[in-house]
Amino acid sequence: MNDNLPTKPSSAFATFTYVSFAVAAVMMAGGIYFLEASFAAKGFYSMSALMLVHTTVSATKLMRDNEESTRLHNRLEEARTERLLMEVNAGKTSL
Repeated sequence: MNDNLPTKPSSAFATFTYVSFAVAAVMMAGGIYFLEASFAAKGFYSMSALMLVHTTVSATKLMRDNEESTRLHNRLEEARTERLLMEVNAGKTSL
């Protein structure tokens, strides 16, 4: 019944993810800063980059929350089924 427990990512993977995000953010900011375009165009690209990061985080959280709610629902159904089976088995043994 506990086969679906979430596993915690390793500290190396977490560090790699944070460093990768920081490097990508610095590269994006540098690319926009050194872009030969008007200030308005740079502002547009900056807002687009921030919005992309925001929506990526939001979409990831939404998918994770949906998965967790599905797991919780399945656990509740398993617990109800197990309780029902135990009650049926208890009734058969008392006969």
